[in-house]
Parts: sequence; C-alpha cells; structure tokens
Amino acid sequence: MSRREIREQIFKMLFRVEFHDEEEYRQQLGLFMEESAPIEEENRQYIEGKFQDITDKLAEIDALINENATGWKTSRMGKVDLTLLRLAVYEIKYEESIPTGVAINEAVELAKQYGTDDSSSFVNGVLAKIV
Repeated sequence: MSRREIREQIFKMLFRVEFHDEEEYRQQLGLFMEESAPIEEENRQYIEGKFQDITDKLAEIDALINENATGWKTSRMGKVDLTLLRLAVYEIKYEESIPTGVAINEAVELAKQYGTDDSSSFVNGVLAKIV
C-alpha cells in the first residue's frame, strides 16, 4: 500500500470522528478495519497509530485551524474539508518525516476527490495561512 493510499485510509477513518462520540472511536476503528480490503499488519498498525495520535491532539489541531480559517470555525466547516485540514495540520505540525509541501498537496488532491468544487481551494488557503 502506497503512502497516498495509507493517507486516504486515515482520512476515511478520521472522517468518522464527526459522527461518533470519543468513547466509540476504538470500536469505529475496528469496524473500519473489518470493512476495508485486507490491509497488511504493518500498514494497519500505522493507520491505527496515526488515527490515535490525531484524535489525541484534536483540540490543539482544531484551535490552530480556527485561528487561521478567516470567517470560518470548525463547527461550520464541511466535514470533508475539516477532516482533510485535521489530517494535514497533524502532518505539518507533528510528522517531521513528511514535508510540508507533500502534506498540503495530498490534502488538496483528496479535497478534489472527496470534497466540493470549492474544497481544494479552501483547504489550500487555510493550510497556506497555517504554514
């Protein structure tokens, strides 16, 4: 599984955060893994670990997004856009092995695939302000 495919899996799992209480995250992670195509153990552990790291830092990540999304708050953002911003902000701030440009580009590409016509420019604009 490529890094892009892994990132997409993390995005899909992280998207569920908006629909479930924090106490349900572990259960949702298990269900997601059962529903997904078979994932190698190494990739599975990476996805689970990254999901846990992101959800542990959600308050910090959301605060940073709220500070930089002019005229928007996370509570009003589209769920796809918010999820992509959370993933990219985590990668930019906490993943030293991922170059900032890669994190931004990948978020924009996923926004084109999963978001609205305006998602990619919105995500790019907010991330540009953060960096």
